[in-house]
Amino acid sequence: MFIIIDQLRADCLHGALGRHVNLPHLRDLMGDAVTFANHHSATSPCGPSRASILTGQYAMNHGSVRNGTPLPHDLPNLATEARKAGYEPLLYGYTDTSMDPRMFAADDPAMRSYEQVMPGFTEVVEMRLEESWPWRAHLASKGYDVPPFPEIFRPNGERPDDPAFYRAEDSDTAFLTDATIADLTVRPKGWFAHLTYIRPHSPLVAPAPYNKMYSPASLLGPDRPCGRKDAARVHPFNGPAAEYRSIASHVEGFPDLDDDDDTARLLRAIYLGLATEVDYHIGRVLNFLRETGQYDDTLIVVTADHGEMLGDHHIWGKMSYHDACYHTPLIIRDPERSAHFGRVFEAPTSSVDVAPTILDLIGQNAPETMDGYSLKPFLEGHIPSGWRDYSFSELDFGNPVVPTLWQTKLGLDADDANMAVLRSDTHTLVHFNGGLCPLLFDRKTGGEATNIAQDAGSEKILLEMSRAMLNHRMTHAGGRFARTLITQDGVVTVPSEGPDGPPEMRLAQVS
Repeated sequence: MFIIIDQLRADCLHGALGRHVNLPHLRDLMGDAVTFANHHSATSPCGPSRASILTGQYAMNHGSVRNGTPLPHDLPNLATEARKAGYEPLLYGYTDTSMDPRMFAADDPAMRSYEQVMPGFTEVVEMRLEESWPWRAHLASKGYDVPPFPEIFRPNGERPDDPAFYRAEDSDTAFLTDATIADLTVRPKGWFAHLTYIRPHSPLVAPAPYNKMYSPASLLGPDRPCGRKDAARVHPFNGPAAEYRSIASHVEGFPDLDDDDDTARLLRAIYLGLATEVDYHIGRVLNFLRETGQYDDTLIVVTADHGEMLGDHHIWGKMSYHDACYHTPLIIRDPERSAHFGRVFEAPTSSVDVAPTILDLIGQNAPETMDGYSLKPFLEGHIPSGWRDYSFSELDFGNPVVPTLWQTKLGLDADDANMAVLRSDTHTLVHFNGGLCPLLFDRKTGGEATNIAQDAGSEKILLEMSRAMLNHRMTHAGGRFARTLITQDGVVTVPSEGPDGPPEMRLAQVS
């Protein structure tokens, strides 16, 4: 049972927001599983992040760097490899895959939507943000007057926190859970389920009682160490980032919302209500497994594709370099490795590790194309001696068809509008393409509020982090046959040495 929650920040479970939101089922699972508290998505937004999760590749290698950028059709992924182990990967939800145009006629419907299904999966229940025809049919059968997208997500009232027009038992989250449980009820044991929840992804609208479950006044406001103009002065990227997605873009039908702390708290309360709704339905899935005697026979993995800024640093959405965009939960329960249930690891892990881990735990070797490493040693109680001491993420903020705000305001070509983020235990380096200056943050003191890249004495740290990022990119440079050679004896493939092997896994030290 592999569950992805869309846009859930890790600090909802272990962090500041976690003190304000009730997620009892996920927290109970954490106590009955192994948790990775320093887990980061390799990229954002939805399509690219899921491509990285399911292919086990960094964005620089799979190349599907935007919603709408095609993913090569023959790239191995979790589903294609699980089939080699005898499973039929069942999809309850979506993968947001942009299909390879070499495989379709120009007028094929798949060429008009980025919300397609990754090769290898069998789509059992279609649930997509912009389509979701089975859910709409369900609503219509219940007598609802169903509007088109995006009005289907408009609050039914005069306030952003008014409830959705549908009841909680008929929400997208409830419908998907009902359909998943109903289908799995008649399946014989041996199934492989990928369940993906849209919520708490925007547009932020929740059915009662989740729409007003949390009092905005009781919540933390956005983390805004300085004003919007001062934040824009920190780096040229920041001004367009604050304009790219407004607070009004997060709720349908309220174009004139002011981005003040009160309104931000209001939307945060809806977001947390949606998170609690998802938690409730994940609890239903877990109870189904218990009641059918499958809980202790089922590998359970829960994560999120990426995070959400929620107004932090005056930014909404997930197009930024801040941790809130990339720091995501990861919980793994392998009933065959229960000795360390309840343990929380702080070692840095990445979304590219998820697919190799699942494959390893079902007895299937990960293909050489996957950049990540199996987390099985952690589940057995130890950190591999050569495990990475950083995390790496990327973001493409350009568009080759319609130039983005960053391109027009900063004079960037689509190929230059991208960044890479390296996080060590002490510092974060953000390297920008296109001649933009880097950012360097001290994670122990100033956090993400103070750029020290130009400060005296930071040169050594900047060089060390830059070398580490270059080493990382060189180590993981794409190549389907990077570890395969044609020899006189035939084709030879040498498996990756793993985290106990390559010295590039460690941060380079400046002498």
